[in-house]
Amino acid sequence: MIRVVIVDDEAATRSLLRRFFQDFFPEVELLGEADCVSQGVELLKKTSPDLLFLDIQMPDGSGFDLLHHFKQPDFKLIFITAYDQFALKAFQYNAIDYLLKPLEPQSLRDAINKVLERSDIPLQPRINGLREVMENRQANRIALSSAEGYAFYELSEIVRLESSGNYTTFYIQDGQRTTVAKTIKEYETLLPAENFYRVHQSHIVSLKHVRKVLKEDNGVAVMVDGSKVPISRRKKDTFLTLLTRQSI
Repeated sequence: MIRVVIVDDEAATRSLLRRFFQDFFPEVELLGEADCVSQGVELLKKTSPDLLFLDIQMPDGSGFDLLHHFKQPDFKLIFITAYDQFALKAFQYNAIDYLLKPLEPQSLRDAINKVLERSDIPLQPRINGLREVMENRQANRIALSSAEGYAFYELSEIVRLESSGNYTTFYIQDGQRTTVAKTIKEYETLLPAENFYRVHQSHIVSLKHVRKVLKEDNGVAVMVDGSKVPISRRKKDTFLTLLTRQSI
């Protein structure tokens, strides 16, 4: 059984989750519900659930205020949120699972499966990263979930990305690399366009880490780590324009 707690100030959301659990998720045991931060903290301490469904904004504070009471959370977490493009990027940058309102059974199933498949690496570093992004309205770091666990990189450290089917490998300035089970298209959308550019179907580069653009093979970008990245013919002019804008 998966022991669950819901903390959300909207009665309709709690009711819908409760009905979904009853109708579609026999493996879920709902331990209790709360509609504010203070009640949520008390409930969590009393029940010690496996999984928390948590709203971001509530009358007496935020989901972050609730999480502040648990320095090393031993529960897994799924945020519940209304659509907000920036918030979604913040979740994605920090590998935090979330559900969008209005809720529906398949997205709930996907979220539960996803969060239960993740490794047991502590939640707190990802929560800290998420809070920083939400407060500053700017993402400077990304959390990457791989078969080994989580890797945390500053965006400024990323030299390039390379795809292989449904997998993407991040190459870092100090020589590290991390492969994640996501397509390069997802990161093309996620990473800031002013810093990263998809020069080829299989490659995204950090503009700040480009050292040379060579004419060989219809165009090649030489990166700071010495790697050579092919440039698509139709991308070359835009790529050179972006590089020029960042130069003196």
